[in-house]
Amino acid sequence: MPRTISEQDKFELQQNFRRYLKYQDQYDSAFSTLKQSRASRVWLAGLATLLISFGSEFFLGASAALFGVYFYRIATAWYSSFQVDEGREEVLRWFSSKGLKFEGRILYFRDDQKLENPVDPFSDEVYA
Repeated sequence: MPRTISEQDKFELQQNFRRYLKYQDQYDSAFSTLKQSRASRVWLAGLATLLISFGSEFFLGASAALFGVYFYRIATAWYSSFQVDEGREEVLRWFSSKGLKFEGRILYFRDDQKLENPVDPFSDEVYA
């Protein structure tokens, strides 16, 4: 017997589904930005200028600026991914309270262990 969802939850379920997909896209983008920020090699240029800065205040300042740029990019990318993750977790908790779960971008009932029957929140057959 297929499970159904209350007709009263239809609008809220559809809105939260859209909200989750939006948060998931934003999270993927923010996480990609965070990975790019960490992979940046600006710190190598900062290290190189630090090594040649022993006789010059200019190169010492340039080295500090390069290190500052590197850590600033990491901090801002981490903060944006943290904010998006908070919103995404809130929506996931709502779905969990309704007995649903996500696997990637696909919605399932929580007791569907084999993930055989995805739930389409825009199909009228799901609601009773």
